[in-house]
Order: sequence, then structure tokens, then C-alpha cells
Amino acid sequence: MAMTDEDALDFAIVVYREDGCWDAGLLPVTLTSDLQGLIHALKQQPSESGTIGLVAVGDEFFVGLRVLGDRVDVFLSDIAASWDFPLARQVLQYLDVPVPDEEELDEILQDEETVLPAGDLSIFADLGLDEMELGILSGDIDLLPEDVLSSIAARLGFSEPFERAIESVFG
Repeated sequence: MAMTDEDALDFAIVVYREDGCWDAGLLPVTLTSDLQGLIHALKQQPSESGTIGLVAVGDEFFVGLRVLGDRVDVFLSDIAASWDFPLARQVLQYLDVPVPDEEELDEILQDEETVLPAGDLSIFADLGLDEMELGILSGDIDLLPEDVLSSIAARLGFSEPFERAIESVFG
């Protein structure tokens, strides 16, 4: 699904297992800037192996969440996004990771090929996506966030329901 930067949209998708099968649904776009709202929405969805939230914010970054009971694991693809996007800033605060100051951000952005993730790289390890693979996917600056999330969905075995939910966004 090749898109131009102008076509990039924000979306949030909830993924869950019911009766041994993966399913996915679209969450309100307002949740792409509200971490607590996202966590609340994911906790409302029963699932056999934890509920997964996948959020793309334009062509900038993505967030992966996993809720299992009271446990909430969060992964942010790029800490530099915390300067411009409320969701990225909220994720860093949730993870108790300081938002980089201007000097630190300049160092990070000095190398345009570098993306620094934050959070739990092993968030999907038990489902078949190890830390290294997630790190490589999130660090690929040539991929748009929705493409990375599509790769993650395929790797975790819920490509079809994920793509159906994406189709409802992009039409």
C-alpha cells in the first residue's frame, strides 16, 4: 500500500483473540493522542492472550501496546516524536523516560538514519516477534508506520483482520 506523505493518516487498532481466532477493530482517531484513553479502551476488550493496540501517527511514529489483566506493556518507535506529538510524550512519561531536551534531541536527529525506540522491545516476543526484529522494523526509516505495523501484524499472525481494519481507514 504505497502512499504519499499527504495521504498518511492517524489510526488506532485494537487486536484481540476470541475462540482461538484473531480479530481487529478500529478505535476512535481521538485515541491517537490519548494514552490513558487507549489503555482504557484496550482494557474493555476481552481477549484470550491479552489485547493489543497498534497506533500510527501520520508518517512519524507508531506505538504498540499490550494489555494483559492489570499489566500494560508499551513500545514507542521513536522518542524524538515526543517533542511534536502528545501521544509520544505521554508514552515516555508512562515509561518514566525523560523527554529529551533540545540538546539531546539535536544529537538524536543529527544522524537522520537513527531512530531511538523506547519501552518494551519484548512486548510481542511470546507471540513470535523478538526484540531484535522489532528493533529492526522500528528503525527502518524507509517504512511508514502503517507499513511497519502491517509487518508486525503479519509476523504475529493477524494480518487479515488488521488489513480489514486498515481498509476501513484508508478505504
